[in-house]
Amino acid sequence: MALVERFNEAAEHVKNLTKRPEDEELLELYALYKQGNFGDNNTAKPGILDIKGRHKWEAWEKLKGTSKDTAMEKYIAIVKKLIDKYS
Repeated sequence: MALVERFNEAAEHVKNLTKRPEDEELLELYALYKQGNFGDNNTAKPGILDIKGRHKWEAWEKLKGTSKDTAMEKYIAIVKKLIDKYS
């Protein structure tokens, strides 16, 4: 199975977790998903009042320079751990 197919499959599986992952786990998933799909963050940093948006932006920004393939592999690995932990 191609990397993109495994990545998309992992993205579907994560939606079916029976328990909600911790906030840090969700931020990591979000950042890796965005990096895997879009590459480096090129969006404007959200305003000071958008706390959730800023956390998500900063998590993605930390991955700057990470290749899409590497982000996809890390995302797949984390989803596997979360499925074991929360399913």
